Amino acid sequence: MKHYALILAGLLLFSTTVPALEKTGPERTDEVLQRSQPVLPFSLEQALQTFSKTVHGGVQHVVSKSAGDTRQIKLIQAYLLKLADEYRKGDFSETERIHGADMPGLTLLKTATTDDIKFEYKALENGAQIHYSTEYPQFVQALHIWFDAQISDHGNPVVPEHSQHHSTIAE
Repeated sequence: MKHYALILAGLLLFSTTVPALEKTGPERTDEVLQRSQPVLPFSLEQALQTFSKTVHGGVQHVVSKSAGDTRQIKLIQAYLLKLADEYRKGDFSETERIHGADMPGLTLLKTATTDDIKFEYKALENGAQIHYSTEYPQFVQALHIWFDAQISDHGNPVVPEHSQHHSTIAE
């Protein structure tokens, strides 16, 4: 029965990927930006957000463009801490509000039970990060597809001090 559930989850994952990827480009980026503004407590224009895939999932960094902007840094840290807590509970409603319920990878991520995926928050001097990790290949794949969708919607600027932490997918 468990294999049936995994097969069904895989089919759901791939069936939701195609429609969500159809709308890409500047109009999709603008749409996501408009949806983000009422949800995010920090300014996307004053922050850099990156998504780096790893063998077991990936790392999301959000950092202030200005190291001296303590207000922005505190807002980023509080938001990512809240997000990691919500994800641990299986609550992806913030992501759905920004990217839509049909975001690639999201359907399968929502099927994970409490201990299937780890969401480890870490405060950084200039922002925060969430490290996503799992031992289950279907969830690693879902995280990678989800990261690709995040990158497509938000971009993925280079943050030099973070690229050295995750220079290869194996880390």
